[in-house]
Amino acid sequence: MTVLGNIIATIFGHAGAKPPPISPGAGPASTGAASPSSGGAASPPAAAPQPAVDVEDILTKLASQNKEKLEWRRSIVDLMKLLKLDSGLSARKELAKELHYAGNTNDTAAMNVWLHKQVMIKLAENGGKVPDSLRV
Repeated sequence: MTVLGNIIATIFGHAGAKPPPISPGAGPASTGAASPSSGGAASPPAAAPQPAVDVEDILTKLASQNKEKLEWRRSIVDLMKLLKLDSGLSARKELAKELHYAGNTNDTAAMNVWLHKQVMIKLAENGGKVPDSLRV
């Protein structure tokens, strides 16, 4: 599984929800709405969409149970630590590659800020309820 896939699966797993298939390079995930059919055939009924996973609530609860004070709202390293995932530089560089980071991966401060924002955006695109304050 990809680094982003592990992040999403871990968060969705804490909510008891099944994580959606993840396409890091794609745009927003499908809303599940049926597209109009040009053949006139009735489409099968779509499965009821799962309620959005409240990312902030899950991460806040995890942080309250953690001995270490982690700044997961601002830090990709702390977010990954909170989820008990590898937060080392090689894992973050792999995440940057998955998310098509165009900057210099040796400028870890800039990369980390970008990664945190992109992870929050991807969580929202894949069915997570993420407040705007975490996506900027």
